[in-house]
Amino acid sequence: MAENKEYFSKEVENGSIQISEEVVSSVAAMAVLEVEGVCGLASNLGYDIAEMLGKKTLAKGVRMSTEGDALRIDCEIVAQFGQPVFVLARNVQEHVKSCVESLTGLSVAQVNVNVSGIALPREGKK
Repeated sequence: MAENKEYFSKEVENGSIQISEEVVSSVAAMAVLEVEGVCGLASNLGYDIAEMLGKKTLAKGVRMSTEGDALRIDCEIVAQFGQPVFVLARNVQEHVKSCVESLTGLSVAQVNVNVSGIALPREGKK
C-alpha cells in the first residue's frame, strides 16, 4: 500500500475485512455529535500539529487505540451550558460504543470522554 494508514482487521468466514482508523474515528465522531447536549468536538495540540502537517481528519476530537482485540476510544467534547456533565458523558459513552460496534462490527472495550469545554449561550438568547 502506498499510504501509511492504520487498519483494524476482522477475520470473517470468507477472508478478512480491514477498516481504516479514519473510518472508525469518523463513525465515533458522528456518534458523539448525535448526542443531545454535545456542542462539538474539541481538538488538542496533537490534532493541531497533525493538521499543520497536512493530516486532516473529520474526527478531530477522537483518538483510537487497541486494547487486546477491542478498541479504546478517547473523545474530547464541548458540552452545551446547562447540561449535567456526568449524564452527558455517560450518554456519549453508550452511544459511541453502540454506533461503532453496530456499524463496524468491531468490539469496543472503552470509551473515555473528556469534557474539555462548555459552550456558553449567546447574549440575547435565554
